Amino acid sequence: MTSQGSNSGRRPATPSADLRGAVDLGALAAARQAREQAEERKRAQASGQGPVAVIDVTTADFRAEVVEKSFEIPVVVDLWATWCEPCKQLSPVLEKLADEAAGAWLLAKVDVDAEPDIAAAFQVQSIPTVIAMIKGQPVPMFSGALPEAQVRQVLAELLKVAAEHGVSGNLSSANQPDGGGPPEPQIDMTGGRYEAAYEAFEAGDWDAAEAAFGQVLDEAPGDEEAVAGVVRTRLMRRTDGVAADAATSAANTNPGDVDAAILAADVDLLVGRVSPAFERLIDCVRLNSGEDRDRAREHLLELFVIVGDEDPAVQPARLALANALY
Repeated sequence: MTSQGSNSGRRPATPSADLRGAVDLGALAAARQAREQAEERKRAQASGQGPVAVIDVTTADFRAEVVEKSFEIPVVVDLWATWCEPCKQLSPVLEKLADEAAGAWLLAKVDVDAEPDIAAAFQVQSIPTVIAMIKGQPVPMFSGALPEAQVRQVLAELLKVAAEHGVSGNLSSANQPDGGGPPEPQIDMTGGRYEAAYEAFEAGDWDAAEAAFGQVLDEAPGDEEAVAGVVRTRLMRRTDGVAADAATSAANTNPGDVDAAILAADVDLLVGRVSPAFERLIDCVRLNSGEDRDRAREHLLELFVIVGDEDPAVQPARLALANALY
């Protein structure tokens, strides 16, 4: 059943060094939109309205929402990410076809950045990747953004295979818990908490964005998204109007200059050079001592927060930092 598409996504290669909006306001807005759509789907499901054929799945509910339901209906798992351009082409097609199927199969969406354990379990090499689950067993379908007509063909074949294995129920039966009656609604009431912060961020109003994220932290100390929002906002403020080539050249000329290394690392991160940004600051830690060393180390830790621990470059950089310090 496996079909390999050529239009698959990997983390973007290094773009040109135009810094305006490069922390990728587009990606940030896409992440925000995806989060809002996921919350809307959860509310629709809880109220018995809307496209129940499409759900967002996490590691915590994967067994209940995917594995267990796959014994009654085929479950199609869409592994995607907000930065992936082919995903933006494929996901709407899958959602449309899931709605059209009238409950014949369930679409389970997995953000691989938010749920790396699921991606690792499926040994995902590129995205989008689409895998079906039938009776708890994965069935490879395809990778890449295939045309709608081809996706329809793959899904038709999937339904035949599922029927041959006795899996031909519908969403109504699959959603019915063992105890009978509808599941208890669990609606995320935090939606909109970050609205003002993201609007200010997207408008380039760094002071207002930081203040809005700070207000979230006042109400919910330690909120990870707000903490990351604060450090992202500060990074954007530091690099606003910076000439990328000049910043990089200054740091390359004098790798031990902490101020130059910090600015160049910020530039690296903004244009997608994640590992080089980390390596630059680790080298600066090695070349310095005392207060300068601490500043380089602390800034690297801030960049870890911006990128997130799920990024594959973070753990090797943490190890390299420990070796540089000790």
